[in-house]
Amino acid sequence: MDWSDRHCRYFWRLLSENAVLYTEMVTTGAIIHGDRERFLRFHPTEQPLALQLGGSDANALAECAALAEQWGYNEINLNCGCPSDRVQNGRIGACLMAEPELVRDCMSAMIERVKIPVTIKHRIGIDDMDDYDGLIKFVDTVAQSGCNTFIIHARKAWLQGLSPKQNRDIPPLDYELVARIKRERPHLEIIINGGITHLEQCETLLQEVDGVMLGREIYANPYLLAGVDQAIYGSNKPKPSRRQIMEQFMPYLEAELARGTRLNQMTRHILGLYQGLPGARQFRRIISEQAHKKGAGLEVVSRALAAVESGRSALPHCQ
Repeated sequence: MDWSDRHCRYFWRLLSENAVLYTEMVTTGAIIHGDRERFLRFHPTEQPLALQLGGSDANALAECAALAEQWGYNEINLNCGCPSDRVQNGRIGACLMAEPELVRDCMSAMIERVKIPVTIKHRIGIDDMDDYDGLIKFVDTVAQSGCNTFIIHARKAWLQGLSPKQNRDIPPLDYELVARIKRERPHLEIIINGGITHLEQCETLLQEVDGVMLGREIYANPYLLAGVDQAIYGSNKPKPSRRQIMEQFMPYLEAELARGTRLNQMTRHILGLYQGLPGARQFRRIISEQAHKKGAGLEVVSRALAAVESGRSALPHCQ
């Protein structure tokens, strides 16, 4: 939430033509009662694109799914994995794993309402739920709705005692548990998530499951996404350089600035593009210090690019 907005996703799409992108989690209430344009608008180039919903009212979820289909989304995804107190209080996210029948009914309502795929993202368990028995019961119950795609974060969520940040790091990863689900339910599409940091790891995991989802690593080190089309999808196109990506992003920045979008709303998503390279610190510093100022424009990005190019001048073969 608050990260993979439309500006972020447009930037990511410049890195990969094939990866399926997911929106930030949007609650049903925000769509039904809030600024629909803000929450559902996207650029056509973002597709294939899934709308990730948060909610537990079957009728509201079905209404939002229908709206998403009308807006042109390719998939609806129900979030049953977020462990934050804020969403728990709204009966949203990982706490729903304790109510598999309710989740099944919510999924059924959406599946009956739309023609596009409806998928689910969840954890391997919550709190004292027995790891495998609890997980397989949840999956089997939800599958009764007709849902065929399960995106499984391979960590438990402890809803009491751990913060959302701690829930992303402290509970141990159990990839084998997710692989076991695939072996025992081969008719289901099983996608694994959690702690994946490089493409070689993706290729290894894809020998046991159907798909891999990356989140935080792509945000922190977005250039990793630039190799996905070649490594995972078999594309023969050359991997784009960081400079090429920025040259493609600049017209988007210019157009959005003309619409009144503030520069920092867009450039906050590109801070990790040069991660690990000489000049990366200067790139981040210039954007972080200048992009939020009133009237900041493309000159800030140009200065940041000049700084990173200067820092890398001794390494002419770097991309």
